[in-house]
Amino acid sequence: MQTNYTIIPRLRPDQREVAQHPARFKVVACGRRWGKTTLGLAMAFYLAQTQRRVWWVAPTYGLAFHPWRRLRAAFAGTTDLVAQKLEAERYIALEDGGEISVKTAHDPDLLRGVGLDFVVLDEAAYLDRRTWEAVLLPALADRQGRALIVSTPKGRNWFWEAFRRGQDPAMGQWASWRAPTSANDRIPPTEISSARELLPRRLFEQEYEAAFIADGGTVFRGVEAAADPDAAQPGPRAGHTYVMGVDFGRHEDFTALAVLDVTERALVALDRFTEVSWSLQRARIAALAARWGVRAILAEANAMGEPNIEALQRDGLPVSGFTTTGRSKPPLIESLALAIEDGELTLLPDPVLLGELQAYTYE
Repeated sequence: MQTNYTIIPRLRPDQREVAQHPARFKVVACGRRWGKTTLGLAMAFYLAQTQRRVWWVAPTYGLAFHPWRRLRAAFAGTTDLVAQKLEAERYIALEDGGEISVKTAHDPDLLRGVGLDFVVLDEAAYLDRRTWEAVLLPALADRQGRALIVSTPKGRNWFWEAFRRGQDPAMGQWASWRAPTSANDRIPPTEISSARELLPRRLFEQEYEAAFIADGGTVFRGVEAAADPDAAQPGPRAGHTYVMGVDFGRHEDFTALAVLDVTERALVALDRFTEVSWSLQRARIAALAARWGVRAILAEANAMGEPNIEALQRDGLPVSGFTTTGRSKPPLIESLALAIEDGELTLLPDPVLLGELQAYTYE
């Protein structure tokens, strides 16, 4: 069946990249008029024709009506493929067994009870967290279904958490993209320039640049400005001093290693891993320390830190331990926050690191 491109336009290369990516859960934070509806429609329209059960879920009836109207029009004139169409339920069943439904999430519990192959969460930032975590995600389980989670950002809610998950290479089933309005070449640049002049800066960044704007509780400010792609070094530089920090992960948490160029006050190397034995963790610490010729290693001694520190010291590594407490932690955090905000520390543009810093709040 051919797509009617007057109803569902051909995907641009950036949209096609998302559609063809192998990740099971795809998250797109996009500016207004980027083309998220077109992307979702193209994927839903195609998958419904491959004997899949497809849902489109929007926060309100008004947001659900537009995609339903376009899907209905796309299937118009194909009565040989359409077995049933229920207008009131916004449901189309195909002769080969595929089906597509457009739903609203005003009451998430009404969405329970059906297994899904694919779901589009439209304007996901405006959906309740429970709609995804307690209702739609479990609906994908038995069929190993997939999801496209698309939205203009709305602060830093569960949609932001999903976006961060997609930026983490360790989360193999997830992938995420940030797509500003300017990526849509059908939008005249003058329209974007005009909006930039008229709107408050934070609103423009959210609505047109797909930025996740923090609220007043953010501890680390200026994180993205502190990130420099040139901070990464292929190896130690002559005359520079390097130190390492180690945070041992507990249970399923990640162990994190960071190497700092003290001379340039720049983060130059990161490593993080989980589900690795303590002996292998110590081996990775030793290897990274040797590579950079670090002068000192500061490792958190809490929980399992102490025995690992003692083992590393026996192996000749220059390790010192420190214990974080309710009294010792705030000054460390405040010093780091001030260094980042004042431009006195350069960060690597690692999406997981930047996301963790931006998400950090005082408990």
